Amino acid sequence: MRREISTLVSDLSFLECPRWHGGRIWFVDFYTHRVFSSAEDGGDLRIEADVPQQPSGLGWLPDGRLLVVSMRDARLLRREADGRLVTHADLGPYVGGHPNDMVVDAQGRAYVGNFGFDLMAGAPIAPAALLRVDPDGGVTRVADDLWFPNGSVLTDDGALLVNETFGNRVSAFDVAADGSLSNRRDWAAFGDPPAARDLATALGELALAPDGCGLDAEGALWIADALGERLIRVREGGEILEEIPTGTGVFACMLGGADGRTLFACLAPDFDEHARSAAREATLAAIRVDVPHAGRP
Repeated sequence: MRREISTLVSDLSFLECPRWHGGRIWFVDFYTHRVFSSAEDGGDLRIEADVPQQPSGLGWLPDGRLLVVSMRDARLLRREADGRLVTHADLGPYVGGHPNDMVVDAQGRAYVGNFGFDLMAGAPIAPAALLRVDPDGGVTRVADDLWFPNGSVLTDDGALLVNETFGNRVSAFDVAADGSLSNRRDWAAFGDPPAARDLATALGELALAPDGCGLDAEGALWIADALGERLIRVREGGEILEEIPTGTGVFACMLGGADGRTLFACLAPDFDEHARSAAREATLAAIRVDVPHAGRP
């Protein structure tokens, strides 16, 4: 089956972290420094927040306040009821590169990944820590030695799945009642982690570059393949159940919509910050799929 890809929002720089929340699709645009939301069909586009140091991961506290990652100054921000953005946590002492995507649990604990190295400068790749930010702003390293921890989901049966973009894999952890992680394992492995540390060589060693992701009610994971110009639906163990070619780069996805069966995807020609900040070629797209959303976000 060839699925139709519909453009909802266009003429933006580089979109990431789509989230279905409050009957709307939320997303960030890196280089216009804004958090947006729109209706399911892309209409009624709203600016929800301005984040001068580049927004990324999105989530919400139990009381409804928005959390958003501010990448370049390594902070997790919180939007108060009056619209002010305040520092929820300083991530700087804990990260080796820009903090990026995150998932927030029902208690308001945010699991935040980071690049681990200076990606845009072409630095050698290096492993990174996964952080947990508690509702009071306390920061804890909950896992180490992840290769670019990126899109993440929390399953309904108590697991955290983390895409390792430079690791050729999705890792899984058990989540304890206190938010600690244990029993790390490969949920899906697409190849060995790159042996090279040179960025260009390492990119060539990736079979798949799992970026953003969203979970469905059959336990399968929709993944944006950041190098393969495709969305894939994967089951635990790594079997690819479906592939949707996008014809351009795709860097994040999430299920949502009124019935949970709309796969929202963030498209752009590439992830080069100089090219993307100078152009307005990014789009938010939608694809209708068969199995609805599950888990968090």
